Amino acid sequence: METELCAFSLEACRAAARAGVTRVELCASPYEGGTTPSAALIRRARQIPHLQLSVMIRPRGGDFLYTDDEFDLMLDEVDFARECGADCVVAGMLTPDGRVDEERTARLVDRCGSMQFTFHRAFDMTRDTAEALESLVRAGCYRVLTSGGRNTAMEGIDTIRALVAQSAGRIAIMAGSGVSPSNVRQLAGTGVDAVHFSARSLVESGMTYRNPTVSMGGVPGIPEYASVGADETKIREILDQLNS
Repeated sequence: METELCAFSLEACRAAARAGVTRVELCASPYEGGTTPSAALIRRARQIPHLQLSVMIRPRGGDFLYTDDEFDLMLDEVDFARECGADCVVAGMLTPDGRVDEERTARLVDRCGSMQFTFHRAFDMTRDTAEALESLVRAGCYRVLTSGGRNTAMEGIDTIRALVAQSAGRIAIMAGSGVSPSNVRQLAGTGVDAVHFSARSLVESGMTYRNPTVSMGGVPGIPEYASVGADETKIREILDQLNS
């Protein structure tokens, strides 16, 4: 079974490679659910041996209804990821009524060339996941990342199982959200092709002076003096469960 780590840093990518993860989904902005990473990070991640690279294509946080300008940016980002040698890109677009934007998705898939295309958890925001899956098949998507239309994959496990049956090998199903050593074998038992996890950890800042009167982001609850990393021990525990 394939495994994918949602990585927000070069060190997280290196941890994934050391542990034996199949692929990383490279993102920026963890507190927005992931946006397109920087050009330099994409290039550096591509240099890590024995690790497939999937690049998030998402111009901003928020919903998945994009303007024409935003969609043009996404097309350009796909071109850049392909030029950098990425194996896959990840994106998701919806229509105002909560369906897959099939026409634009097909255009992105076509732009990928030899790269794979993963439709991300915008899928879980659709009004009907069975209908949405058929749209993805018609658009030519290689895989879909899903929690079964719920907050976590365990909550949506019955829907994930149904999506695997519905897919009938036409599109790969990857389960994600809340995947841990305690539940990964149960999720794998649904018949999914891959599991996706972040194994998040907070990396404390080395700053000894911390100004208590300034918040750079201005959003309560987001740490000013810690960054999101990946716990290599937890990554290995997840892989051990899958291989046991």
